[in-house]
Amino acid sequence: MDRLQQKSTKIKSKDQDKSKIEFVIGSAVALLIAITPFLFDIYKYVPEVKIWDTFVFTYDSKYYGDASTVVWTLLNKLVPLFLMFIWFFTNRHWWYHALLVPISMYIYQIMLTLNSDLYFMDENQVLYLLPVMAIIIPSIYLIRTKAFNKINDADKTLEELEKEFMIKPKTIWGKVKQYF
Repeated sequence: MDRLQQKSTKIKSKDQDKSKIEFVIGSAVALLIAITPFLFDIYKYVPEVKIWDTFVFTYDSKYYGDASTVVWTLLNKLVPLFLMFIWFFTNRHWWYHALLVPISMYIYQIMLTLNSDLYFMDENQVLYLLPVMAIIIPSIYLIRTKAFNKINDADKTLEELEKEFMIKPKTIWGKVKQYF
């Protein structure tokens, strides 16, 4: 009887430790999401000068005219990219790989923003996204086809199938590792 109680208390303490860790991680993610409106306003603290000199770096705005405009443009790409990454790593549905398309689009736009020699920033971005879309769209279609074939063959609900297709790595490194 004592052994069963010891096992029971060990299991309960492990569950409590796991729930505490999940609570801390969830709170951190919620806090990061909550501060995103403030991140949009960082550009207001950047001076409207062509050459912005700080103790860390010196930035010379050639294309945009002033440093404030560059920071505003970057933040309009970085904040949605940041939210997309959070959505991608916390999503538990089978279609979450589709989020890689807008993520790659934002990364491409950030690279173009940083390259101040380009004239039109969003020109021809579809050509650069074609390889990403060529892999992701067919794979999502195949997963969808498998799911609907199983629905027609069995009496499972869509939620049960999503749980069946769901990949659950236990760590953040495991989530990152499954994509590469």
